[in-house]
Amino acid sequence: MEVYVMGGEVAVIGLLAYFVPTLIALLRGHDNTFAIFLTNLLLGWTFIGWVIAFIWSFTAIRRRVRA
Repeated sequence: MEVYVMGGEVAVIGLLAYFVPTLIALLRGHDNTFAIFLTNLLLGWTFIGWVIAFIWSFTAIRRRVRA
C-alpha cells in the first residue's frame, strides 16, 4: 500500500506544527498571545525561539477578579 501526500498538505501540516505555541496561547486565552505570536513568527525558525514561545504559551494566565 502506497501513501501519496501532496506538497500543499505537507506545507499546511508544517505551518500548523510551526505555530503550535501560538495556537496553544489562543486556545488558553493567554494575555500575551500577540507577543507569543510575534516571538513564534520572528524567532521560531531558531529552535530556541520556538521552545521559548512554546513554554511561554503554557505559563500561568492571570484571571481578573471581579469586585
